[in-house]
Amino acid sequence: MKPVSELLRQREGTIWHVRPEDTVFAALQLLAQHEVGALMVMDKGRLVGVVSERDYTRKVALQGRNSKEMLVSEIMTSNVYTVSPKTRTRQCMALMSEKRIRHLPVIEGDTVLGMISIRDIMDDIIEGHEVTIAQLESYIQS
Repeated sequence: MKPVSELLRQREGTIWHVRPEDTVFAALQLLAQHEVGALMVMDKGRLVGVVSERDYTRKVALQGRNSKEMLVSEIMTSNVYTVSPKTRTRQCMALMSEKRIRHLPVIEGDTVLGMISIRDIMDDIIEGHEVTIAQLESYIQS
């Protein structure tokens, strides 16, 4: 399994985020624009939370609230689990499974490097299995 830093390299350093004072509607627009399920919530360059489609569904839509009036700070998850760029993808998968989360911000010191999703982890696992299968097929045929 790869370190998280290799998964982030494929994204070219993209960090999609919103501010706590942004509206939930603005966050939803950004989620849709980038076709992602969660955004980091940053305040003056510091990670203060994560806001996801799940947060919107449970804390806005199901409660009949207005996303154009609510602020991200009202629905974001502020107790955020993070990983370092050296964390292996298998460890990320275990953490995501244990905590029932789908996104992990990647942080080195105080610097936010990006965020990985369960989809990134699954793609890495599939790629690893395909390599192993190809190697085994090559070994059997030789």
